[in-house]
Amino acid sequence: MELLLLYYIVTNLLAFVSYFVDKRRSRVGAWRISERTLLTMAWIGGAFGAYVAMRVFRHKTLKPKFRIGVPVAILVHAAFTGWLIF
Repeated sequence: MELLLLYYIVTNLLAFVSYFVDKRRSRVGAWRISERTLLTMAWIGGAFGAYVAMRVFRHKTLKPKFRIGVPVAILVHAAFTGWLIF
């Protein structure tokens, strides 16, 4: 269980920082992190961090694949974690 918690902490921090970096780069016209990479980070475990970053930085909130995909990833990971616990 401790390893799963550590995994979720690390992936959520990485997702949060990646969304922040992508938002900052979008403002200055620099090289961006691909949407595929950002969504993959959410689906491999960083969905909560991605969702918080989307709200805090107002980044990718208008794109349907993020607006729908990230909350669905949160539900999938919550269900998976609940299944493991019970």
